[in-house]
Amino acid sequence: MLHMQVPQMLQMLEKSLRKSLPESLKVYGTIFHMNQGNPFKLKALVDKWPDLNTVVVCPQEQEMVDDLDHYTNIYQIYSKDLKNCQELLGSPEVINWKQHLQIQSSQSSLNEVIQNLAARKSFKVKHTERFLYAELDTVKKLIPSLLDVKNLPPGGGKPKAINQEMFKLSSLDVTHAALVDKFWHFGGNERSQKFIERCIQTFPTFCLLGPEGNPVCWDLMDQTGEMRMAGTLPEYRKQGLISYIIYIQIQALNNLGFPIYGHIAKNNKIMQKMSSFLHHILLPCTWNQWNCVPL
Repeated sequence: MLHMQVPQMLQMLEKSLRKSLPESLKVYGTIFHMNQGNPFKLKALVDKWPDLNTVVVCPQEQEMVDDLDHYTNIYQIYSKDLKNCQELLGSPEVINWKQHLQIQSSQSSLNEVIQNLAARKSFKVKHTERFLYAELDTVKKLIPSLLDVKNLPPGGGKPKAINQEMFKLSSLDVTHAALVDKFWHFGGNERSQKFIERCIQTFPTFCLLGPEGNPVCWDLMDQTGEMRMAGTLPEYRKQGLISYIIYIQIQALNNLGFPIYGHIAKNNKIMQKMSSFLHHILLPCTWNQWNCVPL
């Protein structure tokens, strides 16, 4: 595969992926942030250029030194040709199948490819599929064909006010990573906390501090630009804090020109309702993650 190292080529790749939205969203978001300085030291591979079929984004080899760290050993994939994709992913030059790793994509159709590879390469795979949402201005800018104003719920998409004497808007500190990790569905271990620390140190974060000066609600983003790991302490839930902090985060990220999107579990009706209220658009494709472990 071709390593897209030249800045102009990465910018052209971003424009190319934009034509394939929303199916290319996870890869598009990652390339966007690579073009903003590449803080996670990622690399982009394509099967050919400029008429590409498959794009794989992953860390540089020197970053993936821990064979058990699937939070670092993570691949974002978009492909127009599943047969081509399967051939490429089967190559040890593209993916190190001897490691614990994650694959993420906005294409559920990749499940067949990865299951086929699991049978050939002898690894166990767990597929997680969730709803994928994009923020209203992101859809207007990048995928206007998906916008149907008639289907937006009434109201301006703004959350209710919070008690600003009790809650103070702030940002997360690296010392808060353990708290975020405790409430993250995909976390709960030393490696996930290390990943969260890196996200806090690298990207804009937002939180509300409670009366004692500690975070009671938070949201941050990962290396693909996706809004993730949002949470609220149980004793502060049902007060509209999470919708408020997400709304504030969206305003800030919109000012930076970031594409804004996130995923929600299919059984999480509360967050789905909140996203609809904030005028986030449910996309026709889904968020997919495959956890792969060698047998």
